[in-house]
Amino acid sequence: MTDAFLRLGILLALFATTFIVVQAVLNVAWARRSRLNTINQRLKLISEGRSRDEIISVLRKNTGSDFSAFPQPLASLLAALERSLRAAGVPFATSLVVFAMAVALGLLAAVIGIAAAMNGFIMSAGTVLLIFTLSFCAAVLLPVLVVNVLAQRRRKRMEEQFPISLDVFIRALRAGHPVASAIDLLTKEMPDPIGSEYGLVADEVSYGAELADSLSGMADRWGLEDIRMFVVSLSVQNETGGNLAEILENLAFVIRARASLFLKVRALSSEGRMTGWILTILPVGAFLSLFAINPAFYLDVADDPAFIIGFVGLIVMYAIGFATIRIMINIKV
Repeated sequence: MTDAFLRLGILLALFATTFIVVQAVLNVAWARRSRLNTINQRLKLISEGRSRDEIISVLRKNTGSDFSAFPQPLASLLAALERSLRAAGVPFATSLVVFAMAVALGLLAAVIGIAAAMNGFIMSAGTVLLIFTLSFCAAVLLPVLVVNVLAQRRRKRMEEQFPISLDVFIRALRAGHPVASAIDLLTKEMPDPIGSEYGLVADEVSYGAELADSLSGMADRWGLEDIRMFVVSLSVQNETGGNLAEILENLAFVIRARASLFLKVRALSSEGRMTGWILTILPVGAFLSLFAINPAFYLDVADDPAFIIGFVGLIVMYAIGFATIRIMINIKV
């Protein structure tokens, strides 16, 4: 009996020691991460000794590329990819990302094709179509989905930070700071992504751009109506006068009320959005997983003439279903 209590005491002591050590390590890691998160990317670049031109070039990456030389559908897709890369904070240019995906697509298709030929599968038109579709899903579609998820997260964080930035801006105005000084204060007090965006606005204004134009560019880059209302408020106050702090305080109240309504709509539509995500990702994931586990499941029937018709029909139905789901869950507030 005494030995049992002794073993139990030793086990409890080991558990308590392990728990305390893990908690201490996690607390140190979280504290370091929170300190790093309070510094936005622009301040990090300044601390590295970068010039203002270099900082603007880094922050404005993936902004305003000209895709007019491409056909309209392709130009729209490239523009959408550029917006997603910019919102996701990807530090690579759109052209480099597209080139990397094209190289990955070619290499993956070549590797799968060679492996299929070495295993005795016939390289028919259906096999080539299957290999190309598989490579496209793995090298293009999945990375784009990941980038879109990251972009949506940063865009959501931007929406949450904007009313807080208005509060800081209002307090700065009431403390006697001019508008330009209040904007500069936001660049130092707000974390990313909004801190670097305000820093970009401050740098553009210091180069002679109008404040309203710089803020409009910021709203266009992120596609946020809240920032556009902020720009309109500044423009109206600049032309007609009035208490800017009071105007922005009312605007912050409206933005928070709108955000509250938006969250209610998201809660009510959460089931539909989750269904949309599952129906979008599940076919692609199942296709890639099944091919990785048992390639013969597809390759054995790829040389059948009916396979091409059925496979192309499945792709078309998937595209129609994807577009329909996006329209159904894209609720405007």
